Amino acid sequence: MAVIEQTPPAVVRPAPTAPKKGLRKYWHLYAAISPFYLIFLGFGLFPVGFSLYLSFHRWDGLGPMEWAGLSQYQYLLSDSDFWNSIGNTIVIWALATIPMIFLAMVTAVMLNSAVRFKGLYRVAYFLPNVTSVVAIAIVFGSIFSTNAGMVNAVLQAVGIDQIAWLNTPWGIKVTIAALMTWQWTGYNAIIFLAGLQTVPGELYEAARMDGAGPVQTFFRITLPLLRPTLLFVLVVSTVTGLQSFSEPQVLLQTSSNDSTFAGGPGHSGQTMVLYFFQQTFDNNDFGYGAAVAWGIFLVVVLFSIINWRLVQRRGE
Repeated sequence: MAVIEQTPPAVVRPAPTAPKKGLRKYWHLYAAISPFYLIFLGFGLFPVGFSLYLSFHRWDGLGPMEWAGLSQYQYLLSDSDFWNSIGNTIVIWALATIPMIFLAMVTAVMLNSAVRFKGLYRVAYFLPNVTSVVAIAIVFGSIFSTNAGMVNAVLQAVGIDQIAWLNTPWGIKVTIAALMTWQWTGYNAIIFLAGLQTVPGELYEAARMDGAGPVQTFFRITLPLLRPTLLFVLVVSTVTGLQSFSEPQVLLQTSSNDSTFAGGPGHSGQTMVLYFFQQTFDNNDFGYGAAVAWGIFLVVVLFSIINWRLVQRRGE
């Protein structure tokens, strides 16, 4: 009897599917991080782009926009009030930044050499930065008051006539700069302290063995190794200092009758951002206000680059 061999049926395998790529494969991950990008698009990127578009138009905020081309920027270059606000901002920034960086570095060195209560000191020096700017400005307005201020009381105690701090051009600038110095010294001291703690202790021991004193050690070891930290502090101080708004606005809001953004008598304390607010919200000139905002942006970028190059060149 013949045996009939049966061949097993062929196994049908499904055709391989192409692997998912990009958005299809990781859509759930993109969906998880999408809120950040949506918020940034709606409240960050879109306003920047719209402000640039708006700077080429005349608009009062309600009526139709009118194309203006480059006329807004042409007027900006010849606007004496805008250049006055630039000068005020630069003077206030210089009066605040130079002593602030010096005091912050000295404070950081003292904190780094302290043995007891280090944490308490750090918290105490950092408190001014987290305190409300409005509250600080009100307190400083009382301290520098002409008739009942603490500063004038001290000056009169030593035989010096009182100074109308909030009514004279230089008095206004010094008061705003003093407020900004007090506010940011502790914050930058903590930054410098973090940089100091990265310096190897062996370098200081070797310097002491070679007979170097504290001053030589600071200028030959500490300062060169703190140059990256100094650069960071200087750039951040430039960006924040050139955009000062709350300090002069609260200090000088009762010193002028025409506008809360006027910057006091003679516009002596009117910074660039105060001028931007005055043109935009007092004059309802949103197109020119946008042009002023972009002018402020260019000034801040220019000064940041100059400070960066100066510090880098000294390090070469």
